[in-house]
Amino acid sequence: MTCHESDMEDCREAIRHGSLSFHAASKLLPASVRDPSLALYAFCRLADDAVDLQQEKAAAVLRLQDRLERIYDGRPDNAAADRAFARVVEEFDMPRALPDALLEGLAWDAMGRRYETLSELFDYSARVASAVGAMMCVLMRVRDPNALARACDLGVAMQLTNISRDIGEDALEGRIYLPLEWLDEAGLSPDRFIANPKPTKAIRQMTRRLVMQANRLYMRSEAGIAALPVSSRTGIYAARFIYAGIGAQVQRSGYDSISSRAHTSKTQKLGWVSASALKAAMTVMMPKSAVLYARSLPETEFLVQAAGHRDTRRSRSDAVFEALTQVAQREREQREALNGLHGRLT
Repeated sequence: MTCHESDMEDCREAIRHGSLSFHAASKLLPASVRDPSLALYAFCRLADDAVDLQQEKAAAVLRLQDRLERIYDGRPDNAAADRAFARVVEEFDMPRALPDALLEGLAWDAMGRRYETLSELFDYSARVASAVGAMMCVLMRVRDPNALARACDLGVAMQLTNISRDIGEDALEGRIYLPLEWLDEAGLSPDRFIANPKPTKAIRQMTRRLVMQANRLYMRSEAGIAALPVSSRTGIYAARFIYAGIGAQVQRSGYDSISSRAHTSKTQKLGWVSASALKAAMTVMMPKSAVLYARSLPETEFLVQAAGHRDTRRSRSDAVFEALTQVAQREREQREALNGLHGRLT
């Protein structure tokens, strides 16, 4: 087995255990897209885990930024995901702004950022999800701005679905993604909710609003799927239906994502895969939908612009990473203070 084949096998294993929904959908992609997409998702999974599993999250994101820097310099770290993603960057001229946007979203998580409005939540979703959708388009050799805009719609929809499903889990981790103005309108304090999350009528109504927003964007995204290469349409439809199915499960629970966490069964996934194949076949015969030409979301326009070019130069948000450096410094100071206190007590 060559180094490349070994790296890809490691990427497949990471996705097999880290993202069941994407693993199921990826099987439907053509080989020319499947392996690069697995490398992409493995790097994204690595990035997400590298932050989530660390106490000092700001420092973890800064380390990821350094790893991405070396990938774009053509000298990736000695890790399967890094080497595989470096090959993807080179082969597909992956614009640097796209993975940078993902790291910027992780940086916002590391800083414990909260979102005042739905538009700000879209800003976050654009970075942690639509950036991946735009990168998937690049892997399909698609750089048409209309198709890219619909891919970004799909990314935002998926992230809103994740947020609606994970409200209870996020609260237990001290996180909240519901727009703060929604909470304020309901007379709820974010910190009080995190301290004692309950599926009140107001919270369930907010969860419903997220699911409805996601459903609107899932519908818009379909026009873009029909603009993708025919061989890739079934796989992307599958991802769309599987994630929308999670939202449907949230709906069936009465929009209570606190008492339990919505999940989908293997049988349901197989049903959505079958529906995806039929839907993809229909697109060959149907004319293009006018929705394809709808304007991109304002929050994702920068991704559409970036993906349309082959600019692999550095483009990170220096303001965000300056703030991260300060957060990392505070994390170090807190750790040193705790170590000092522990030393005095022992």
